[in-house]
This record gives sequence, structure tokens and C-alpha cells, in this order.
Amino acid sequence: MPVANSDAMQFLETRRSRPAKTLGDPVPDRDTLLKLLEIAARTPDHGKLEPWRFIVLPPPALHRLSLSLAARGAALGIAPDKIAKAETEYSAARLAVVVVASPKPSDKIPKIEQTLSAGAVCMQFLNAALAAGWGCNWLSGWASHDREWREYHLGLAPQEWIAGIMHIGTERAAPPERPRPNLDQIVEWIDA
Repeated sequence: MPVANSDAMQFLETRRSRPAKTLGDPVPDRDTLLKLLEIAARTPDHGKLEPWRFIVLPPPALHRLSLSLAARGAALGIAPDKIAKAETEYSAARLAVVVVASPKPSDKIPKIEQTLSAGAVCMQFLNAALAAGWGCNWLSGWASHDREWREYHLGLAPQEWIAGIMHIGTERAAPPERPRPNLDQIVEWIDA
């Protein structure tokens, strides 16, 4: 019979992302952040390809990125309110980590499995940050889906994309409660 880690189970049963707009200083120092990234990298990586990488964005980089959004958003026809929201997400952030999906050529590991591995890294980072007592949120947004923006401003290669932008900091306000999924509506049992 397995032995449960009751502390881990309690954490997973109650874990809750923290809205990025509620996060502020202090943020993890370099050593603490490296430990969280080390934990995130322990995700299943399908054949040891490590089909992901990290870009750390401190405030100066976040500010620079926020300034790049107005012109690019207008060129893409993004609504002004969505541009303003993205600008605020970057300019107000104190620390973020970009998880870059970076699939590797492989005859054995399909691209979709490598993509799922990058998503698992995001979730692993989120849970590690929360377990360490930090507030954390996994975001993306229209700019992260724009190839030209991410290649020019973040240096991504053409075959790479952003799996998530992980905002991390100290929670300034408790998040509002929200309804949880109803398992009766999303679980199907197939017998025989």
C-alpha cells in the first residue's frame, strides 16, 4: 500500500494561482529563483530532450517589453484596451520567467509530447513557487503568440514559442475565490 505525503496532498488540494496584479516586492533572489527553476526542470522531458528553456525578466527587461507593445499591438489590430492591459502586466511586474517551448528534432518523441513537456514545466514552476511561499501566476497574452514580437524582443528562434510567462512575487492581496471544476461534468468512466 502506498504511503501518502499528506502535506503535499494538502498543498495540491488547496493550491491557488495568485493574480499577477496582486504580486509585488520582494521577489525571489537569484539563488532562490535558480532553485525554483531547478525544480521546474525536473518535469518529464520525454527522452531527455529538455524541449524548453527559461528567460528571466527583471524589472528593466519588463519595462522595455511594456514599451514595445503599443506599436506592435496597433500593427496587429489589437483593441486598445487589450494593449493597455498587456502593457500594465509587463510594466507592473517585478519578476517574470518566460518558459520557452523549444522542440528538438526527434524521430522518437513527437512535437506534441515536447509541447506538453513545456506546459508541464510551467505547472511545475508554478507549484514550486507557491510551495515556497511566493505568489505566482502563469500568463501568456496576445504578444506572446506573435512570432515577430517574440523573435525580435525575446530572441526566440523561429521554431520556438512561449509556453508561459510566469509572474512571481509577494502577494499583496488575497485572490478572490472562484468556482472549481465540477468533476461530474468532466470525468467519464468507461467500463469494460
